[in-house]
Amino acid sequence: MHHLRTCAAKLRPLSASQTVKNLSHSGSVVSRTFQQGRFYTAPVAAEPFLSGTSSNYVEEMYFAWLENPQSVHKSWDVFFRNANMGAPPGTAYQSPPPLGASRASLSQAQSMVVAQPNVDKLVEDHLAVQSLIRAYQIRGHHVAQLDPLGILDADLESSVPANLATSSNGLDIAVCKERLKKLTVGAFYGLDESDLDKVFHLPTTTFIGGNETALPLREIIRRMEMSYCQHIGVEFMFINDLEQCQWIRQKFETPSAMQFTNEEKRTLLARLVRSTRGRLNVLANVIRKELEQIFCQFDSKLEAADEGTGDVKYHLGMYHRRINRVSNRNITLSLVANPSHLEAVDPVVQGKTKAEQFYLSDTEGKKVMSILLHGDAAFAGQGIVYETFHLSDLPSYTTHGTIHVVVNNQIGFTTDPRVARSSPYPTDVARVVNAPIFHVNADDPEAVMYVCNVAAEWRNTFHKDVVVDLVCFRRNGHNEMDEPMFTQPLMYKQIKKQKPVLKKYAEKLTSEGVVTQQEFEEEMAKYDKICEEAYTRSKDEKIMHIKHWLDSPWPGFFTLDGQPKSMTCPSTGLSEEMLNHIGKVASSVPVEDFTIHGGLTRILKGRGEMVKNRTVDWALAEYMAFGSLLNEGIHIRLSGQDVERGTFSHRHHVLHDQNVDKKTCIPMNHLWPNQAPYTVCNSSLSEYGVLGFELGFAMASPNALVLWEAQFGDFHNTAQCIIDQFISPGQAKWVRQNGIVLLLPHGMEGMGPEHSSARPERFLQMCNDDPDVVPKFTEDFVVRQLYDTNWIVVNCSTPANYFHVLRRQILLPFRKPLIIFTPKSLLRHPDAKSSYDDMLPGTEFLRSIVEDGVAAQKPEDVKRLLLCTGKVYYELAKERKGRGLESEVAIARVEQLSPFPFDVIEQEARKYCNAELVWCQEEHKNQGYYEYVKPRIRATTHRERPVWYAGREPAAAPATGNKNTHLHELKRFLDTSFNLDAFKILGN
Repeated sequence: MHHLRTCAAKLRPLSASQTVKNLSHSGSVVSRTFQQGRFYTAPVAAEPFLSGTSSNYVEEMYFAWLENPQSVHKSWDVFFRNANMGAPPGTAYQSPPPLGASRASLSQAQSMVVAQPNVDKLVEDHLAVQSLIRAYQIRGHHVAQLDPLGILDADLESSVPANLATSSNGLDIAVCKERLKKLTVGAFYGLDESDLDKVFHLPTTTFIGGNETALPLREIIRRMEMSYCQHIGVEFMFINDLEQCQWIRQKFETPSAMQFTNEEKRTLLARLVRSTRGRLNVLANVIRKELEQIFCQFDSKLEAADEGTGDVKYHLGMYHRRINRVSNRNITLSLVANPSHLEAVDPVVQGKTKAEQFYLSDTEGKKVMSILLHGDAAFAGQGIVYETFHLSDLPSYTTHGTIHVVVNNQIGFTTDPRVARSSPYPTDVARVVNAPIFHVNADDPEAVMYVCNVAAEWRNTFHKDVVVDLVCFRRNGHNEMDEPMFTQPLMYKQIKKQKPVLKKYAEKLTSEGVVTQQEFEEEMAKYDKICEEAYTRSKDEKIMHIKHWLDSPWPGFFTLDGQPKSMTCPSTGLSEEMLNHIGKVASSVPVEDFTIHGGLTRILKGRGEMVKNRTVDWALAEYMAFGSLLNEGIHIRLSGQDVERGTFSHRHHVLHDQNVDKKTCIPMNHLWPNQAPYTVCNSSLSEYGVLGFELGFAMASPNALVLWEAQFGDFHNTAQCIIDQFISPGQAKWVRQNGIVLLLPHGMEGMGPEHSSARPERFLQMCNDDPDVVPKFTEDFVVRQLYDTNWIVVNCSTPANYFHVLRRQILLPFRKPLIIFTPKSLLRHPDAKSSYDDMLPGTEFLRSIVEDGVAAQKPEDVKRLLLCTGKVYYELAKERKGRGLESEVAIARVEQLSPFPFDVIEQEARKYCNAELVWCQEEHKNQGYYEYVKPRIRATTHRERPVWYAGREPAAAPATGNKNTHLHELKRFLDTSFNLDAFKILGN
């Protein structure tokens, strides 16, 4: 080893890119020659064919020879073979034999080469070095010192030191071999101790050389260790973009890349002092929430001034606008409120980010970006993480790159990672979108700072997702009352021995002379004083305002005290001229040279005929509602699976040219000169992620109609978490209004249990109106009811009512989620059509459509009042007509189920005072609407009249999959509905 180092000192390697000029050395001209793969200086006289000006050419020949010895002249082949096999200076070069030389002389001239080992060894060594470098790049993170507790490192062989520091003799090759077993299959790729001081040309896929293009193997290993096996582990070699891989290599391999100035280190220390307050660090130090407002949350005696239930302090959001000291420009920070259903907020944040980008015309994500904070157990365990990642590069969902920060405390609540995930890291899910993953030991603040800076640069450069995995530990329990020693005794014994990161870093900077102990103590005292003063001020607060914790207020939409500006809703009707204009566009192709499908031609022609006849079907009513709102400057976004065409081929909002691939037309964007844009986008096959995304989009502004349509209503099952945690209780928990619309195709048409029921009972169960209390029927009763409810649930039976409820959603002076059970068979039902007369100025959404036929002319003779909702009305009406019972049975449709139209139902019950009250539904008795409407109908009659049931029997499944059974069930409940003696018999 000593001899190798001495030789290396004598043959100091020169950069392969340097040009060696003629130098004066002991009266001789100095040039460069090769020996064992290295350039070294030697007198020109020793190699007479060389000169200082030819050295660059020699290098080119050498590298060409390395790749293919047959590509250079035989004389170069001889020279390079001899030089690399150890020939002393002056003897490597052999003059070519004269022309006509004998075979014997030629053999003698080449004898030196023949005597040397084969050049394959040299080529193999260079390939081995390249493979070694690649091994570090691919798998170096596996042996990096990432865990502050040393628990992860304990899985390594005990014979391998945690740090490959150099010994007195330099790197220990035995240690290298053991360490590299973790990185490579062939351990050291055939290289040995004798190769440590050999100089190897560096491949273009590494930046460890800096300005040098060749390094001794010893230095190559040392630099790769420093780049990939210290406190940062980089996963990136799975990325299939060479430019991106090179960019990352440069950031982590360039010598001295991870250095900070003393001023930066002092700032970092000051930030650490502030951040060690713990769980509310983001609110306090990132979003800059006033400390006194945070302290107020801990005062159990404070009275909440806002309506609603509120939520625990760890779940609250925040909105703050402040100056960025680096750019000296304003930056708005918004922390989205989130529930304990970990990761459910991920798509919500993405949707909100997309909306903010949309309103700022930020098509490249240069003005707005998102940062998602994750826990390690949730990041690995929650499927919504995967769904959110898969939205990241879809045209209508991309936010142009998200920075994901995983707080990896190596434990969930009490669950060890070994039983919490099947992958090596909690972050492996990010690999599916080629996101680079930077693992970092969180006890090294400078390493954390560096990878965060690189992550920010990555997002700014490539506009793609990136993950920072902060490998740390949880010093205390999961919450204030938890005892972690119950389940993780060994881990927490180690944690108790662990010195706090603030103290560690302060000692480091003190030892480096960056700060003094006194300066550190003064910084601590300074922040303690800030906290104490804020705590004292918090005692003066008498009321706790939840609205101070909004993540995105809507300035100008409400009054100063957060109340609606009025309790009235303008007419939702439109002029006939506007209806005609929208109808003509809806039935045409508003661009030239565009070929549509023949079947679509017939559909558009049919729309044109409806416009001439002043009628609309479901699809045209929706078109007119959307088009009119676009004219009023309301952006509309419709998203979901197959929404562009519509699952049932009824919508066709995106036309496709039959001759040109990807050539499309959206006629609704050609309605008006200065209209708002219409976004209609087929989503990925995701409900949870996409619904969360659209909810977030609707958060950003009240002046947009955001709709999510399920492929079938049943499919909202997999988005139930968003519904339960954000949509139903959102205003109660976080004083957060949201006007998102859910379109849920619903109806029993014999299509089986997975394509029938949108589960209306679930939505109705979560309504907050009181079933036993009939509200006062004041002048503003209708709008006041809507304001007091947590959401609106409707099941429209006419296109006109669907038209009105969509327009009302925007014209209301406040925002509430709207749940619409939409039809399937009614989309083309000949009777499910509406006249323009039902959509003109002065018309409005009908919360209930009362009987207007023969039965209404003599209500005292009516024996039964059937109450129903949705498409079952058409089956009831057909059956009534077939049985000739139009004068004896009245049918009223409850179009708005929640808030319940107490006033209309009371009038109808009083009108048909001699009639039995029967709720009829096609759903099973333990499903649908019966349990919701029954007590409310009874309340309107002061519980003086029973409410009978006609419908399917209770069942576990939503619907049968057998067509005959379906028809039998249908006939049975229709018979019950119109057997006027049925309930009298039951009553007896």
